[in-house]
Amino acid sequence: MKNWLYRTSLILFLSCTSDIQPKPWGYLRLDYPEAKYENFEKLSSFSFEYNNFAAVSIANQSNSQLVYPEMKATLYLNYNEVNNNLDSLLNDAYKLPYKHISKAESIPEKVFVNPVNRVYGTLFSVVGNAASQYQFFLTDSLNHFLVGSVYFYAKPNYDSILPAVKYLEKDIIHLMESLEWK
Repeated sequence: MKNWLYRTSLILFLSCTSDIQPKPWGYLRLDYPEAKYENFEKLSSFSFEYNNFAAVSIANQSNSQLVYPEMKATLYLNYNEVNNNLDSLLNDAYKLPYKHISKAESIPEKVFVNPVNRVYGTLFSVVGNAASQYQFFLTDSLNHFLVGSVYFYAKPNYDSILPAVKYLEKDIIHLMESLEWK
């Protein structure tokens, strides 16, 4: 019994040291390649430039996707012709981002105007743990209407996906600036 008590005391005494070593700070490092844009003209209604980091998937002339496999993200593009239904299309485009209001901290809007190419629209940034961080629409107000939305295939933890969100924001803005109606 004394031998067991002696060994236990010795182990406890030797294992306790006064050198305190704090854990080093660790940060997640997400590096994405510099954007290289290519022209995409395979759709009959519009063309745009996209980051070649994404893969383009065309379901039909109205629905296409820019898939970012390394980010587990997809930018969905849905095209509609305007046939005396611009009010309805605009109403739906404004409702879509606000479906995420229960999870969003805020939803700031950026108005986009390109009179040279007749492209007008709005970019909605959904800040918070929502399923979609960006939604936008573009139109010429007469014939064309394009809606876009970004979804990540991961739990929507805004702090964790923020680097990917900021990277995609640049791609979306470039797409909006380079879009031309046919």
